[in-house]
Amino acid sequence: MIERRPFDKLGGANHGWLDAKHHFSFASHYDPNNMGWGRLRVWNDDTIAANSGFPPHPHADMEIITYVRKGAITHQDSMGNKGRTGAGDVQVMSAGTGVRHAEYNLEPEATTLFQIWIETDKPGAAPSWDQKPFPKGQRDGRFTVLASGMAGDDDALKINADARVLGATLKAGEEIRYPLGEGRRGYLVPAVGAVEVNGVAIGHRDGAAIKDEAELVIRAVEDAELVMVDSR
Repeated sequence: MIERRPFDKLGGANHGWLDAKHHFSFASHYDPNNMGWGRLRVWNDDTIAANSGFPPHPHADMEIITYVRKGAITHQDSMGNKGRTGAGDVQVMSAGTGVRHAEYNLEPEATTLFQIWIETDKPGAAPSWDQKPFPKGQRDGRFTVLASGMAGDDDALKINADARVLGATLKAGEEIRYPLGEGRRGYLVPAVGAVEVNGVAIGHRDGAAIKDEAELVIRAVEDAELVMVDSR
């Protein structure tokens, strides 16, 4: 089963400095029939104005992954971590027993990003934060694991969840295959371009909610940049 979640039908809110679209219920956007996709709880498509951002606020017991699409985000938290994550790169925060953090766009242009929350498998763990640049060429024509709590994903950023976050870039007409596996769910969003997933058309910034598909065949209709979560 593959269900297209059109971008223009997503809930959201425009706060001036933040224009947010929510693939699932979040903040003031509440839909009791759309509370997440398996362990995937949040997928926000955010545009953050220049020289603005999220002031310090708390989280606990959630795996929070940020994929920057354009611009950069600067992170600071109560653990003493500080770092700038640029376009195409990823940061992860395991909120664990609790952490306060701020995320600011200190760039002279708007920053766009996906913020993804996955339910933790280790409630009460010590909080942590990390970031990593991923060479863009590694994603040409194939998926690269960006963040994972699954065995064997040694080069990925670590999260405390039986899940992985993947990225890929495809030229128009290229095709990749991904074995999703029994009992697992996928959620895929083209950050750029459009694709077909097992024959289902998924446009720019649409969501594809996937389950009961042993293998995914993803074909680029246009040059595409993809982000996908594989989870229970």
